[in-house]
This record gives sequence, C-alpha cells and structure tokens, in this order.
Amino acid sequence: MIVGIVIAVVVLAALVALGTSLRIAREYQRLVVFRLGRVVGTKGPGVVFLNPVTDRTQLVDLREQFFEVPHQVAITKDNAAISIDFLIFYKVVDPRQSVVAVQDLKGAALNLAATALRSVVGGISLDDVLSKREEINAALRVRLDEVTERWGVKVTNVEVREVNPPPTVQEAMTRQMAAERARRALVTEAEGQKQAAVLAAEGERQAAITLAEGQQQATVLAAEGERQAARLRAQGLAGALTELETVARGLDERTLALQYLQTLQRVGESAGSTFVLPMELADLAAGVRRLLAGTGPLVPGPDRPEGAPVDDGTVQPAADSLA
Repeated sequence: MIVGIVIAVVVLAALVALGTSLRIAREYQRLVVFRLGRVVGTKGPGVVFLNPVTDRTQLVDLREQFFEVPHQVAITKDNAAISIDFLIFYKVVDPRQSVVAVQDLKGAALNLAATALRSVVGGISLDDVLSKREEINAALRVRLDEVTERWGVKVTNVEVREVNPPPTVQEAMTRQMAAERARRALVTEAEGQKQAAVLAAEGERQAAITLAEGQQQATVLAAEGERQAARLRAQGLAGALTELETVARGLDERTLALQYLQTLQRVGESAGSTFVLPMELADLAAGVRRLLAGTGPLVPGPDRPEGAPVDDGTVQPAADSLA
C-alpha cells in the first residue's frame, strides 16, 4: 500500500512538472524565455518545452494593434487652443526588445504621442490643422516611429480622428461657411444669367442670319422670276412682231389702204374734236385715187415716185388704147 502511494505521488509530480514545462504558442504569438533572470531567446509558435525550475516566459502578440489617444489640448502657431484625439496603429517587430527595452509599451507610447502632438501642432496654424490632416498624421507617425523603433515596435499609422477648435472659432467658421455658400450661389446665378444672355444673343444672331438668308433668297427668286417674265415677254413680243411682219408681207396695198380707211373711220366716229393724221388729207385723197386707179400706192415711197405705175403682176393696158 505504501508503495502504491509512493508511485501515485511520483506520477502526480511528473504530470505537474510536465504541465508546467509544456507551453503552446499560437502563430501570432512568441514566448520570450528568461532563464535565471536572463533572456535566452524567443520561442514559438507551436509546442515549447521549458524547465519549470529555472525558466520563466512572457507572451508577446505580433499582430497589428492600436490604442486611442484621448483628447489632447494643443496650442497652434497662431495661439488657438484646439482639442485633438487620434489613433495609433503599431506592430511588434522584435519581441525581445518589446519586453526588455520598455516596461509599459502602451503607456509610454501614449505619453510620447501627446508630446509629439503638441510639438507638431505648435508649428502650424489653425487653418492648416483643419485642412492638412494627412500632413499631421505623417509627422506624428515619423516622430513616434523614431522613438518606438528602439523598443522593437513599428508605428504603422497615425490617424487624427477629431479636431475641435474653440467655440469662437467655430462660430467664425460657421459664418464663413454661410458667406461662402452665399457667394457660390451668387456666382452660380450670375453664371446662369451670363449663359442665358449668350444663348439668347446666339439665338437672335442665328435668327437674323436666317432672316437675311431668306430675304436674299426671296430677292434672288423675285429677280429670277422678273428675268424669266421679261424674257418671256420679249420672246412673245418678238414672236408677235415676227408674225405681224409675216402677215404684213402677205398683204397687198389695197388691203392696207382699206384698213387705213377703216381706221380713219373709227377715228372719225370717236368723241374727240381734234385728230392727228400721219399725212396731209390731200395726199391721202390722192393716194386713194392712185390706189383705185392702179397707178400707185397709197403713200409713195422714196424708191417709187408719185404717179409711177404699180407692178402688182397684172398687165397694164397701153396708153394709146386708154386714150
């Protein structure tokens, strides 16, 4: 029985020793091993066997982490007190240094960030603080990384989350924003009126051009019509004159005399009291006698003297037979 108790105690002691000497580290974890107070290295991931009597460990997380820096009051270059809070993202790159070189990583980084913030903000104006957050983020990251590098920690990013200017500055910014919006509205309205005036002028110009082109085409068409009408009238008159000439050439002098006498008759039947004849009345009577006697035309021409016989194709009797 005593032997059994002894064996049980030995087995239990062995299990306890095995449990204290066996550690498991995950993929993103490392174990910094201290042996008799001195760092002997980092181990992991996976199963790590330790000497439970002499070895002590500290677990380090290698994942990227962040912590929030609460609102910090800083004075800008133009003496404006502003409140800023931001986030710091960091990652442990040397587990041994992160344990040995710094006691409280987050506390040290928090105080360092507050100091760096005041230093960066104190060198720029309020307007730059409000408008150039990217530059502030980069400056804070560089300043923090210069210090944390010796701790085995890499500051990956710094993001300013909120900037609260003084109430008076906020009121001034509100008034400025309202004035800027009013200015933009006026500019937009003026630009719209300008574009409307330009479009109206362009429309009037196009209308004037179209009207002038229409009037020009109408004038051209009217002139072309008048030219065509004049040509047709001239052609009609020429045809009438040609036809009249043809008809006149086919008439003998008796017919002409008869028409002349008919014309005189119509003139005499008119209501006028004054008549203008193209020849003397005595010459007219003599011409009628000559025409009826067959001795000459109604009006003697320059090539046929008065009293000359008319050659109309008939045989004239001899003078002695008439006697």
